Amino acid sequence: MRWERLGDGSDGPDAGGTTAALFGAGAVTRTFDAPEFRGITFHEVRARSIINRVPGASRLPFEWTVNPYRGCSHACVYCFARRSHAYLDLDTGIGFDTQIVVKTNAGRLLRRELSSPRWPGRHIAMGTNVDCYQRAEGRYRLMPEILAALRDHANPFSLLTKGTLILRDLDLLRSACAVAEVGVSVSVAFLDEELWRAVEPGAPAPRRRLEVVRALGEHGIGCGVLMAPVIPFLSDSPAQLRATVRAIAAAGATSVTPLALHLRPGAREWFTAWLARNHPGLVRPYEALYSEGAYAPRWYQRQITRQVHELAEEYGIGPSRPDAHRGAAPPRRAPGPEPGPEPGPTQLTLL
Repeated sequence: MRWERLGDGSDGPDAGGTTAALFGAGAVTRTFDAPEFRGITFHEVRARSIINRVPGASRLPFEWTVNPYRGCSHACVYCFARRSHAYLDLDTGIGFDTQIVVKTNAGRLLRRELSSPRWPGRHIAMGTNVDCYQRAEGRYRLMPEILAALRDHANPFSLLTKGTLILRDLDLLRSACAVAEVGVSVSVAFLDEELWRAVEPGAPAPRRRLEVVRALGEHGIGCGVLMAPVIPFLSDSPAQLRATVRAIAAAGATSVTPLALHLRPGAREWFTAWLARNHPGLVRPYEALYSEGAYAPRWYQRQITRQVHELAEEYGIGPSRPDAHRGAAPPRRAPGPEPGPEPGPTQLTLL
């Protein structure tokens, strides 16, 4: 496993753009299988850095991220982050689902980096690579220390998750909201339980995630919903979109932001193999729809965005913004003229 390759500038959307390795020699402290997590292997490591700068050429609406885990037991067949496991010589398919890298010093390291006079106090996005509240968090409890560090430095941040474990940290979230801009969003793309079991087998059920949205709202923490990914031919019918938006509104979400499925290398091969096994008749339509690259055609993105926005208005959810899936104000900018409107729907990275 080539830990020394991390941080060489090839680390995907969370790369810091530096040449220093994130994990140096001897950084792996333990590798083991836990009985209560049958089939999952944890690789405990000591990270060299934890605040990552997003490359300027990316399409993402944030500049800084924190990711305490690599790999994700949610096992979503479409997850774009699968490719990042290749940098560790780990399999991007089943290996991504079962080989979880845990940055055991994430909280202490974050507190140190936030204290540095060089840190500008910018917005930090979490859950942008893999879920901070996947099952491993129940064992390692990295997020309480991370949230406490952000709160103590009054640093703005946002969270995106499919995990119900976020409710464990309600008190920390509320205290952070009192001193900084905090955004929370939950990912709920559809309600179909058969589809959920097929494409998100390790994640909580969609209706349990909506219960999280409701609970957060009841505790004074506004929560948006990232309706992603909308999966062509499987979750994008008008009836499915209506049922999902209606349930999101009923849960008290502050906004809903739809994003169509995108298939980057790593995820594309894994998803296509799943599609061939489970829906062989859709392989050719997918080849046609994604013939020009990782993203669905702009006409399809616009169609989904328009339908969901119309339904959101019908059910009384406020208009979504390009950053609404973070549930927080966009990262601070230097003073200057406001940017012009986007030419079309914004395609963002999702879990």
